[in-house]
Amino acid sequence: MKKFKIKFAALVAITLFMAACDKNDLNIINPNQPTPGSATTEIGILALSQGSIYINGFRGLDAKFNDGVYGFFWSGAIGMHEMLGDNIGIEAANAFLNQFACPDAVTLDNGTTVLNPNSPKTHYELLRQVNANANQGANPTFHEWANMYGLNNGANNILEVLEKVKFSGNADVKKKTLQAWAYFWKGFAYARIGSIYYAGLINSKANETNGNFVAKEKIIEESNANFDKAAALLGGLAAGGDYDAVLKKIIPSFCQVGKGGALSPAAWVRNINTLKARNILVNTPAASMTAAQWGSVLSLTNTGIKADDLTFTGRSNESGDIWAIQTGTVAAKATAGATAKAGDNTYKISERLVQEFKTGDKRLTQNFVLSTAWIGNPDRGNAFNTRYALKDGGTGVAGTMIYSNRTSGATELYLVGTYEENELMKAEAKINTNDVVGALASIDAVRTAQGAGLAALAGTTVSLANAKEEVRRERRCALAFRGLAFYDARRYGISEKGGAGKTGAVVVDGTGKVNTNATVKYNYLDYWDVPDNELAY
Repeated sequence: MKKFKIKFAALVAITLFMAACDKNDLNIINPNQPTPGSATTEIGILALSQGSIYINGFRGLDAKFNDGVYGFFWSGAIGMHEMLGDNIGIEAANAFLNQFACPDAVTLDNGTTVLNPNSPKTHYELLRQVNANANQGANPTFHEWANMYGLNNGANNILEVLEKVKFSGNADVKKKTLQAWAYFWKGFAYARIGSIYYAGLINSKANETNGNFVAKEKIIEESNANFDKAAALLGGLAAGGDYDAVLKKIIPSFCQVGKGGALSPAAWVRNINTLKARNILVNTPAASMTAAQWGSVLSLTNTGIKADDLTFTGRSNESGDIWAIQTGTVAAKATAGATAKAGDNTYKISERLVQEFKTGDKRLTQNFVLSTAWIGNPDRGNAFNTRYALKDGGTGVAGTMIYSNRTSGATELYLVGTYEENELMKAEAKINTNDVVGALASIDAVRTAQGAGLAALAGTTVSLANAKEEVRRERRCALAFRGLAFYDARRYGISEKGGAGKTGAVVVDGTGKVNTNATVKYNYLDYWDVPDNELAY
């Protein structure tokens, strides 16, 4: 298969890496690759606009900051979210991950409590101890920060270079499309930063940084401000013509299939509304959400992603230019090998995820293989033993979604929001605005879209408490491996220090016994400190 060539010289995320580079290295320019200095032609700015997002944001870290375990953004940084949300576990000690994702205590059915092997050191004490510049990529808090500020820097470069470009055709449409592209991804980057770090930087200048740290709430405000800038530009554009031509050049061709492609301006605005709803939902404890906030979430999701809307997606290709087939996503790294045995993968499927699926859910049958229990080293964890792994390509259940397919280009990775996420946020908002009936219809719609095969909730009597539990469980199942699990565990008060934890939990203990009424106390840090890699420079 022909190798996909990214027409781009990756821009280093200067916020973090300037001090690590030899001064002379910064003067090296390859005249055959577009950089901010050589991208002032139409061809150059299109190439820069592609690479600044897909490489800077999602793959751009130097090899010394990554390895085969935690990898790049969609398998590494997002994998850390899935670990803390207890969708996956890990035994590997790279970047302290086996300690990072280890609950403080697990109480088994017989009343025995199995402590974190590092006890009395807690998860949050570990994160603050290893958050040191000397650890470089072994600092688990480093990766999301580095990728997202690399993404922001790339978008800033696009905006600055755009002012120097002369376009053919409808120059106004082309310029506004690229401006919307840059502001959208800046909004995305700030959303990720503000949703996981206590503080961040607001920076609108390319290849510069500053020391003006602001609280996470201000970062989310900046995210929404950039989304609004993108939406305002899109409001004056129409699908087709030069608008489509630009999008089809800056989205990699192998990502323009399925739900990915040149989405219309209206669909793009709906994508923005979904992400703005997410900004509210995931950054507010569920118990603290106000009526006004639920109203905002409902309004945004009512104008959010529709079932047939295109969005921004990623796919692997044979050369692994952006996403490697075997390791490019969380799901790929949780997929069993040829033996189809639990544990035959980097990420171990959590028993607590599997137990969320209802009896008869075809998504469970389609995607998970059951085998003899895999038992990890007890000095590396107390909750990662499992009987399950993901089945590569599914088990052949017609019409049911597949989490992982390690054939080149087969897995559709959602980079932003999705119809399912939008509909479940809408359902949760309806539940909390006295429309349980409407909420049940939204949950049913998601299950139908994914081919779950479950009996409809609509038309049945469901209490308010049970409706809330339905949407919580459905988010776990429908949105697994999409980087939302920790947000939910945090806002529901499950994962935080002193939080409720998980009761009635399925846990495989060190002898292989399956416990069905265990209690898991996570006691995880809710937001992370600014990486010392940033502060050091």
